[in-house]
Amino acid sequence: MSGTSEGPTPAADLDRSAVTESDIDSTEGGPPGRRPPAYRSVFGAAPLAMAVVDGEGRVVDANDALGALLGGGSAALVGRVASDLLDLASDPRTWHAYREVLRGRRAKLRCTRRLKQPDGRSLWTQITVSPLDAGEPGVLLSVTDVSAHRDLQARLRHLQMHDPVTRLPNRTLFFERVSAALEAEAYEQSGTGRIGLCYLDLDGFKAVNDTLGHRVGDRLLAAVAQRLTECAAAAGQTRPSVPLVARLGGDEFALLVEDSTGTDQLADLAECALKALQAPFDLAGHRLNVSASIGVVERHAAGTTATGLMQAADTTLYWAKVDGKDRWTLFDPERNAHLMTRQALASTLRPAIERGEFRLDYQPLVGMSDGRLRGVEALVRWDHPRFGLLSPNRFVALAEEDGSIVPLGRWVLATACRQARQWQLDNPDEEPLFVSVNVAVRQVWDSDLVADVARILAETGLPPRLLQLELTESAVMGSAGRPLQALQALSEMGVGIAIDDFGTGYSNLAYLSRLPVSVLKLDGSFVRGFQYESDKEGAAPPNPADQVVVEAMIDLAHRLGLTVTAECVETSAQATRLRSIGCDTGQGWLYSRPVSPDRISELLGADAGTRPAPDSGSQSYAVGNP
Repeated sequence: MSGTSEGPTPAADLDRSAVTESDIDSTEGGPPGRRPPAYRSVFGAAPLAMAVVDGEGRVVDANDALGALLGGGSAALVGRVASDLLDLASDPRTWHAYREVLRGRRAKLRCTRRLKQPDGRSLWTQITVSPLDAGEPGVLLSVTDVSAHRDLQARLRHLQMHDPVTRLPNRTLFFERVSAALEAEAYEQSGTGRIGLCYLDLDGFKAVNDTLGHRVGDRLLAAVAQRLTECAAAAGQTRPSVPLVARLGGDEFALLVEDSTGTDQLADLAECALKALQAPFDLAGHRLNVSASIGVVERHAAGTTATGLMQAADTTLYWAKVDGKDRWTLFDPERNAHLMTRQALASTLRPAIERGEFRLDYQPLVGMSDGRLRGVEALVRWDHPRFGLLSPNRFVALAEEDGSIVPLGRWVLATACRQARQWQLDNPDEEPLFVSVNVAVRQVWDSDLVADVARILAETGLPPRLLQLELTESAVMGSAGRPLQALQALSEMGVGIAIDDFGTGYSNLAYLSRLPVSVLKLDGSFVRGFQYESDKEGAAPPNPADQVVVEAMIDLAHRLGLTVTAECVETSAQATRLRSIGCDTGQGWLYSRPVSPDRISELLGADAGTRPAPDSGSQSYAVGNP
């Protein structure tokens, strides 16, 4: 009984590569001849399975080895169609090559086929078809059992494509599956046309390795893999396919969902994974509790690349970590766009300083008692060629992270001092303005701030008393060592030191008395409680606690010999109440938004008599456009 063909099926479920390979080698023909007399005896004794096939493709003769290979004996093969026996018509390329050999065009065919035997077993064979010698019609067909070789290849591939610790598919196999799922043929003919990914990272896994050793860590990874596999199996019971679980390296795992039905499916899978890991792990006498952070991405397969999918998953996993760990986070295109913009800004910060893309605006600091301009705060702006004019909150934190705050801060300091000196020279009859410059604590640590200030003051000719440096409360309070020494040196030089956003940080009042500080700037959150307008119908009454707190801070500052500046003064009612409790200086939109140096020059050149009295409540003093 002859065997039946099962066709060119992969050797293993995870092997998606084509298993049929044909090569056609042209040969030159020879003069016709006849079979050697010993043909039959040699043909029958050969261990190689062989058959003679006529020009019509039917078996003329077969030896016992072929009969044993296919089952049923050699006699039963005679007269059978060889292409049916050996599945030679299963793909067009092989079928065409086989017919070329039958037609006597001096061609040779070699291909690999998986054949199914009568008892249900399958074997892999290599089939060779070549013309008979001496130009006789027909071809010689030989079949070699290569199952052992194929099995060895499959085992080696399995080892190459699987993680030895968890037995899960590894990164290589995972990306093969992702790439295959993103091919147009995979999603255009059937399925939902969507793909989903849960990218998982264990929280605090390094501590397990460091304290209990890598053997316990490996056992934990294997146990996590088992629970994730069970999660995927449960999810696959109600879906067309089971999600692929893979270990991508370290403590990172991935659950790939081909033909995703939407974000709800991925959310359910992520929730299942988190809950599966919540139960303690009992390993080698240790009871371990772990959690995971998961980045979830779900999108159309069309237009998506494996690299793009993984980048989105990696970004979302980072968000889950930042948001508090032990949670899953869904990819948000808007949040990602903001992140990409942030990265673009970070990568161009230093070159932008060298190209001179920054500028300074100045916001007036006004005396509360007489309404006169006392000083200005220098505020840096980035005139970005792509994103337009950017305020400090868009890039200062980035500059602090990568250290570019040092050259940027040095430029701001020099530019502000030069401008303040120019105002002084242009208005010799006016009381000179002081300029207040923000300083990041990293400028103190990563540069010699005292030397920079001394050099810039010497170069610009600005008196030290006309320079004020602002540091945030959280940066100043608790300062020790180099920062405190720098502040003391600057104060001894005659430079004013101000604490910005006072009342929002440590508020260590005992330590405040020992700092070389001359000014406290009240945070705007306190001033906003003073917005009550008694003459406006329906206006909310003020919160008595706000005034008590602010009044106490102003009184404390005055007792310590400090002056107080209120930020975010927006209404005349706020100004009146602040003035009534002794606040020294005000800053805010009531007076002006940050403006260019030319607008400050115009204000300095104006007749002082045209300014409104401080009690009038008029906003005509403003030099900006609120």
